[in-house]
Amino acid sequence: MSKIEILPSLHRVIDCLRYVIKQRMDHYLGRETAPKASPEFILPLQSPLGEFIARHQLNQQEITVLFLALIPHIYPSFYDEIFASYIDSPTDFPQLGGVRAKSGRNFLPTGQTALFILAGQELDKRIKFQHVFNPQHLFSKERILWLEDVAEGEPFLNGKMILAAELSSYFINGKLPLPNLSINFPAQHLDTQLDWDSLVLPEETKLQIEEIIRWVDHHDYFQSQWDAEQHFKPGYRSLFYGPPGTGKTFTATLLGKKTNKPVFRIDLSMVISKYIGETEKNLSSLFNQAERKDWILFFDEGDALFSKRTNVRDAHDKYANQEAAYLLQRIEQFNGLVILATNFKNNIDEAFTRRFHSIIHFPAPGNAERMQIWEKVLPGKAPKSGEIDLTSLAKKYELTGSGIMNAVQHACFLALATNSRAITQEMLLAGIKREYGKEGKIW
Repeated sequence: MSKIEILPSLHRVIDCLRYVIKQRMDHYLGRETAPKASPEFILPLQSPLGEFIARHQLNQQEITVLFLALIPHIYPSFYDEIFASYIDSPTDFPQLGGVRAKSGRNFLPTGQTALFILAGQELDKRIKFQHVFNPQHLFSKERILWLEDVAEGEPFLNGKMILAAELSSYFINGKLPLPNLSINFPAQHLDTQLDWDSLVLPEETKLQIEEIIRWVDHHDYFQSQWDAEQHFKPGYRSLFYGPPGTGKTFTATLLGKKTNKPVFRIDLSMVISKYIGETEKNLSSLFNQAERKDWILFFDEGDALFSKRTNVRDAHDKYANQEAAYLLQRIEQFNGLVILATNFKNNIDEAFTRRFHSIIHFPAPGNAERMQIWEKVLPGKAPKSGEIDLTSLAKKYELTGSGIMNAVQHACFLALATNSRAITQEMLLAGIKREYGKEGKIW
């Protein structure tokens, strides 16, 4: 979407808010006997903001709150400039609420700011309009806009208004960015240039993967049109298990590519905290951001939270069980696809495995699968000596898919360092020997 289509809607936001705020301040300070009717907040439907408002059927008060949260992202000094004609500093005017940004020092609106602009000091209206910040309101349920947590004992309306980062970017640039791996979002986006033809799996495993694809393709219709919401939870949970390097992460990535859904690998080492309550807080932040985004969540090395604990020996075991229970609760509430991966199925507590819709085994590749992998990963344009015998390599050396890829890459760079630049059987064997050493196997 071009800036030409977006800019008029952003100018309209500035003009509408300026009018509404001036009306409220003039009325409050006695310059006007009553605030005039607000202008219609009609934006071009072809703009991201206009389309968003129309799709969610927001009313005037909801649009005002949305604009109040958006304006610091497009015009940081807006509030300070408009309030300067009325008061020395807006943060010294308690009726306005608001806080100062930690870096830019500009005024940022709170829930109190929104209620003052919407209702002034009229108690009945202030109570009426508080619903926009309730957990059951669209803004909170869809993680569009919310109030920052406040210190215990403070009114929740003192919380700073937060607009979802991806929405502010969408309204301003017309694009919905994917979040980056960080402490606040301990998940990494997985993507690949490869396709399903590059995946080598046993036929039985492939058939089980197709079950997941069918769920992704049809679950919306199933839930909404067949009245399934009463009896079936909206999400789908699958456990992938098998040795390292057998295609669990690659399969999850390809599922996202085939179904056109972003896949995020959750780094449980960043989620799990030694401090009581912090793990649940980290998980809550992650799921709150992922909720209703139609993402696929991939928990690698799920043993970290779901391993068996036959008895509780100390406080660590007690809280580890609580953390696992909380994660399971959030996974069951999640309305999309969740995949948990582990190297050893037996490490996962049966109380957890019963909650999965499918449990899919990714075995180490057999002779036939290894042959396919060797043929696929050996670069087609690379010069090769006539002595290469992939059949014997596949038959004799039991490597996983990732092991074969590492061996081929090692051989390729050995070849590139020679004058002929041709890959030889000896180079491939050197790569295999290297992989055997890494895995502690006898050569």
